[in-house]
Amino acid sequence: MRKIALAECPIRATIKVIGAKWRPLILFNLTLKPLHFGELRRLLGATQKVLTEDLRELEQEGIIERKVDEQTTPHRVEYSLSPYGETLRPVLASLCDWGNRHRARMEPLVTADAKKPSGSSDSIDHNSPPGHAVPRPPRQTSI
Repeated sequence: MRKIALAECPIRATIKVIGAKWRPLILFNLTLKPLHFGELRRLLGATQKVLTEDLRELEQEGIIERKVDEQTTPHRVEYSLSPYGETLRPVLASLCDWGNRHRARMEPLVTADAKKPSGSSDSIDHNSPPGHAVPRPPRQTSI
């Protein structure tokens, strides 16, 4: 197998298009139906600035199409997958399938972890008698 440079990696090229924070959700929703800007913003919860930037970049890359309804005031803008963007459908479907399988696989682990009494630990102090666990400090969460 030959070593490939990071810039040559085809997965990296794909991630560059769909990998920004909101892009997978934008594309997923646009596979369901065309949406207006306000609908996308409400569905995603993204800021207007970030959503606008992502939509413009996806349009420049030819992934989505932007249609302006000149008959309405203010003008309504609708976004949909372009014919080229439609080629991402199987990729997005595979990602959804894998994500669902992964979530199902991880759920028993998360559920089991949630059922542990607080302060319980799986780590063992090798200086203590067998079977005695060393309590871990509480996890810190950032706000």
